[in-house]
Amino acid sequence: MLRTNADLLAFTERLYTSQERKEDIILRSFNKGERLLEQDIKIGKVFILSEGIAKCYLTEENDKDYLFEFLGKGQIIGEIEALKNSTCLCTVEAIIAVKAYCLSASFFMSLVDKNLEMNKILLQELSDRLLNTSSRASFQQLYSLEHGLSKLLQLQKEEEIELSRDDMAAYLGITIRSLNRALKQLKKT
Repeated sequence: MLRTNADLLAFTERLYTSQERKEDIILRSFNKGERLLEQDIKIGKVFILSEGIAKCYLTEENDKDYLFEFLGKGQIIGEIEALKNSTCLCTVEAIIAVKAYCLSASFFMSLVDKNLEMNKILLQELSDRLLNTSSRASFQQLYSLEHGLSKLLQLQKEEEIELSRDDMAAYLGITIRSLNRALKQLKKT
């Protein structure tokens, strides 16, 4: 539910502190609601989250959002766009204040070309994403809405964050009305 990657964060922190050119990796701050990436927009950056939580979502043609994941420390964003030299597949927005290491796409690609450790970490991350996506799809089919909602409420409590009803509904793939019914049902139990 909240994705993190301690190995990638540690690797990036080592690169950041040992960089010769201080502009290869910079540390940027984003306020709640600020977008790191925006769907269908071309960017030239790759970000690795250092602090905070962001949401990754896709806006469909009918203007409905589908929230893929909540991203935490060590999560990389923009790497697929850099690898494919494409526009952003989705939007990533800070749901609380976020700090992120910012790498130019060209610097990121040079790491991919020359750094075996980066390649191993990146392959592991992409494999984890594929497995998590498959697992989440089966989870949504095999478990009740109330079960998924209770997991979201647990995440809020553990991370001490407040998720909007819109975000909860988008993550669960339901309407606000269905979410309100499920919340009411959970209160009864």
